[in-house]
Amino acid sequence: MRVLVSSSAGPVEARHRNTASDEASKRKHHRNRDLKDVNKFIVPFHERSSSCKLRVLNSTLLIIICGAFLMYIFSPVSNNEHSPMSPSRSRFLDIGWLWEKPVFDSRYLSDLNVNWTQISTSVAKLNARKRNIKVGLLNFNITEINFWQQLLNRAELLVLHLEAVKANLTWEDLYPEWIDEEDSEVPTCPDLPDPTVPRNARFDLIAVKLPCKKTSKNWSRDVARLHLQLTAAKLAVQSGVGQFQAHVLFVTNCFPMPNLFSCKDLVMHEGHSWLYNPVPGVLQDKISLPVGSCKLAVPLETNVRPYLPGNGRRREAYATILHSAHIYVCGAIAAAQSIRLVGSTRELVILVDETITSHHRNGLAAAGWEVRTIQRIRNPKAERDAYNEWNYSKFRLWQLTDYDKIIFIDADLLILRNIDFLFSMPEISATGNNATLFNSGVMVLEPSNCTFRC
Repeated sequence: MRVLVSSSAGPVEARHRNTASDEASKRKHHRNRDLKDVNKFIVPFHERSSSCKLRVLNSTLLIIICGAFLMYIFSPVSNNEHSPMSPSRSRFLDIGWLWEKPVFDSRYLSDLNVNWTQISTSVAKLNARKRNIKVGLLNFNITEINFWQQLLNRAELLVLHLEAVKANLTWEDLYPEWIDEEDSEVPTCPDLPDPTVPRNARFDLIAVKLPCKKTSKNWSRDVARLHLQLTAAKLAVQSGVGQFQAHVLFVTNCFPMPNLFSCKDLVMHEGHSWLYNPVPGVLQDKISLPVGSCKLAVPLETNVRPYLPGNGRRREAYATILHSAHIYVCGAIAAAQSIRLVGSTRELVILVDETITSHHRNGLAAAGWEVRTIQRIRNPKAERDAYNEWNYSKFRLWQLTDYDKIIFIDADLLILRNIDFLFSMPEISATGNNATLFNSGVMVLEPSNCTFRC
């Protein structure tokens, strides 16, 4: 029966097998077709994904390259390749890098956008556009140098080299809290690199772009800023031959150092442009001093130069001031006597306010003081009736313009030996240094109305 069943079921089973085989074949065909469709979808997806990645990578590389190029363009000159010459007749010479390596020093960077209208007004004072002049450029970037070429198309431009100061040099190194004047070892100051210039190079104009970090509380205590200004002073002295005086142009939004570049030498100031015409001899005296208070400006043993008053001679005097209190009158009389006893013949001038009576004024005059009346100036930071409430009256000393130089001493000081040699020191020399401060009890200054107004 099983055989019968088996025999009679054969064709049916065959048909079922054929049907199943056909269905399997159809399913396999559909599956293969589906896989092909999926593959058609997947392959373009991978291609698009790879293409997107390449585009992102290319965009990233382009941004990096553009950023590096902009950093190169807007950083101070840090390579020794000549800038492409603009279509002008100016001669351009790059005599070095600002730094040894093609990596800029952020301490020297200035983010100030140069106002070329102001620069043009300044250089017009030199009549620079109509004559051939030699210009030294310091701390300008390549784009700015190109502008200089276009502005002064007859000039010879030299890009100056200045090595940066050591990275670990701080303001405290230049202006320590104190120095031991009696130490057996003579104190020294750190070295600041000098500019590299061609031998016997002379400049009509030295232009310098100064950094100014006004966001910082102590923006004026900037080593790089000091270094650049000292460099400009050295170049001006080097360029001063005979009666010639080089001009110095500072581009900065912070005023230059007044004790190095005096307002008496200021030709013009407009916006961020400061044009000076310093006297080389005076500037030489200033840069011959120590860089900071890290070293004594004069040796303890110094010879006194003779003073011969007369026509054509510098007028020099000792000066002191009395305000708001007559208790220092006796001290001022004693100070005058001590100056005479050590052999000084300089004039004596004392400034007094209305609180000093005629009786006391007569006593001061009898001691040798020339008495002059002033209007006292209040210290806005002092408390009422404090000892320093009116000590800003010392600014009146700069109004003694009938003198070339004065030595100020507090009225309660005694002079134990002749200190006339201090008249050879430039403004402002002082004593009793304490870091960035100085004791105004003894100081050398040069009267000037413009300094007083500043």
